Amino acid sequence: MSRVWDIPVHDSTRVRDVRVAAEEASAHARLGTHRTAVAALAATELATNLLKHAGGGHVVINLAELPPADDGARGPSVQLFALDHGPGIADVGAAMRDGYSTATTSLGAGLGTCLRMSSAFDLHSASGRGTVVMARIDPDSTPWRAGSARRPRAGGINVPLAQAEHSGDAWSWVRHGPRTTLMLADGLGHGVKAAEASATAVDALRRRAHLPPAELLRHLHVALRPTRGAAVAVAQLDEDAGELRFAGVGNIGARMHDAGSWQPLLSHPGIVGAHFPAGVPVRRVPWTGDSLLVLHSDGLPSRWSPPDDARLLTHDPAVVAAVILRDASSPARPVRDDTSVAVLAPDRRTRTHDHNP
Repeated sequence: MSRVWDIPVHDSTRVRDVRVAAEEASAHARLGTHRTAVAALAATELATNLLKHAGGGHVVINLAELPPADDGARGPSVQLFALDHGPGIADVGAAMRDGYSTATTSLGAGLGTCLRMSSAFDLHSASGRGTVVMARIDPDSTPWRAGSARRPRAGGINVPLAQAEHSGDAWSWVRHGPRTTLMLADGLGHGVKAAEASATAVDALRRRAHLPPAELLRHLHVALRPTRGAAVAVAQLDEDAGELRFAGVGNIGARMHDAGSWQPLLSHPGIVGAHFPAGVPVRRVPWTGDSLLVLHSDGLPSRWSPPDDARLLTHDPAVVAAVILRDASSPARPVRDDTSVAVLAPDRRTRTHDHNP
């Protein structure tokens, strides 16, 4: 199930809460002692930075699965997000250097430390709009290296309603030959039962990675019958054909970016596991090196505004997802449902860690 830790950070007492949450997440991910300590330290640094430089914010901790085809079967990673609506970072490159700080009480080691320790790291900052930082701690310490095979990547963020323990949303991605499949499921309602439905969809996806979208949804319908059901969308990229195929049942939102514009991809009414339509239309669209796909649950407002910062679209997909979620909400307008955003994009990494100043 989608176990999530969502900790508001508005005073120094919450820094300890963030560290404890990172340790709990590491235990769920079955990280070793050293990797757990790394996750706890990175979480502490991110929370401290929120207080010192942004006037507070949120730390969200998810368990992220990497596609088995990348490195063989292994457990989940701990993915840390720090989100704020603060003033932004004036000079990201300088902020990444040890010893640099705009706070008189800081040693300036926070972001540089997180970058060195993390398996993947990226941040996006915009003046007057805030900063999103992502640090992922994998079960092992082997980082991605420049020159590695470049295939499309996915990333996402999952936030429960009212800091609940479980989210009824789940997203996952798998690879099979030249195909990369991204799925987002929103279990009906909230809480454990909703989380069980979306977790069942994730398990079924991993067993049927070879199926095309419409057939995969029909298989998911059978798998989800014992549950309360879910809204599910599936996007499958065929790299050989240069084509994205999309199919959805329920109210999962989808938008595709290409050539500087956004277009919606529509799901069909119904509930996977309960009320499945007689036919599921499949949308086919070209996929280029500039393409990017966003899937989201209905916790995100239906009229959310796509990012207008072209630099953002070159960042790690998880950071893109987190910025979209942050900008669709605020302390005065919090999310009103379990909310997840997942992004599929070309691999644009140029550095050992995903830092793109």
